[in-house]
Amino acid sequence: MRLILASSSIYRRQLLARLGLPFETLTPAVDETPVAGEPPAALATRLARAKARTVADDTSVAGPAVVIGSDQVATLDDIEPLGKPGTFERARRQLQAASGRTMRFYTAFAVIAPGTAVIEETVSIVVRFRQLDDDEIDHYLALEQPFDCAGAARSEGLGIALLESIVTDDPTALIGLPLIRVAAALRTVGLDPLGRR
Repeated sequence: MRLILASSSIYRRQLLARLGLPFETLTPAVDETPVAGEPPAALATRLARAKARTVADDTSVAGPAVVIGSDQVATLDDIEPLGKPGTFERARRQLQAASGRTMRFYTAFAVIAPGTAVIEETVSIVVRFRQLDDDEIDHYLALEQPFDCAGAARSEGLGIALLESIVTDDPTALIGLPLIRVAAALRTVGLDPLGRR
């Protein structure tokens, strides 16, 4: 059975590779615009499912496949949504706003496999930033350039030094794919990362 990651994210590719299963990636064409009033967790879940479904329904994908879709939505104080900053200035503004405050991330995934119901979950991660001054923000951004990360801090890199705490039961969820739960979902559909039959 082929395994396909419906994502263009290098971080999700790196995470899924940890499980040791051969897989390929396809980039789904999904409109990621939030619906008015849509809660962050619901948005992440809807987009993860849409990405998986788009690839699973793609007629150019030959043969049966297990498809994983994933999405992450970040918020400041669980109110203000944050996107990927894209530039130094926007990253600086995100970190200035985050100083001494809490970001909540919602990382969702959906697994679609032939003959089974869709498996989907959303993991919540609470990240507390310490008080940051502008000099250390600028120094961090110059060193790591995390402009493709919502919240502008890579916890798997130097960004960990900006934080006071991370609270989650699936630590890889903060990077973009909750591997504990994804591994369980893959076992359910017959793809065991440990290679058991």
